Amino acid sequence: MKNIDILEKLGKKEHKAEDTARNITRDPTLLPEIFKATSSRNPGIKFKSAQTLRLISEKNPETLYQKMDFFVDLLDSDNNILKWIAMDIIANLTTIDTKNKFDKILDKYYHLPSAKSMITIGHLIDNSAKIAKAKPHLTKRITNELLKIENMPTKPPITQECKNILIGKTILAFDKFFEQTENKAHIISFVKRQTNNPRNATKIKAQKFLKNKE
Repeated sequence: MKNIDILEKLGKKEHKAEDTARNITRDPTLLPEIFKATSSRNPGIKFKSAQTLRLISEKNPETLYQKMDFFVDLLDSDNNILKWIAMDIIANLTTIDTKNKFDKILDKYYHLPSAKSMITIGHLIDNSAKIAKAKPHLTKRITNELLKIENMPTKPPITQECKNILIGKTILAFDKFFEQTENKAHIISFVKRQTNNPRNATKIKAQKFLKNKE
């Protein structure tokens, strides 16, 4: 497949990112065009190329590892969708991060105090268990970052209800890597406080967590 063919297909609604990901896995020489396409003025090409890279990072992370800095730079993107996809890709790349690249950008990745989007924080939380499992030596730092959710200020566009939803996500994340953390007491205390959370779904998550851990 020629590079121009890839871009043409990405621009078609019926073409799926999964198809492009399979083609690139078979022929990695096509990869540079996909990276270039993330800057396309055509929204369809831009986002489908980013989705393609996310799919590759899930199944063949080694194909993208050398370009991890590219995704780190996207964390500063004004385009939230590219930022969220980059966050997911970076989390996937931690599973093969032999050079400990993520360790150096952990603070940048976990910018919870400055995150103004519920979805951004949600991606941070959802990716945390994967990162902690891939990098056990960072578990304590990751745990401490997630514990900050409880005291996160609520200001537009993040409401108290948004915060309660994020707390529920945090409980689910803790559940996935609880056994490997040294902060068990702090996590238990955090979850116990959520048994009084005004959001019923979050309260139920807390109750289920404690039932299995105490």
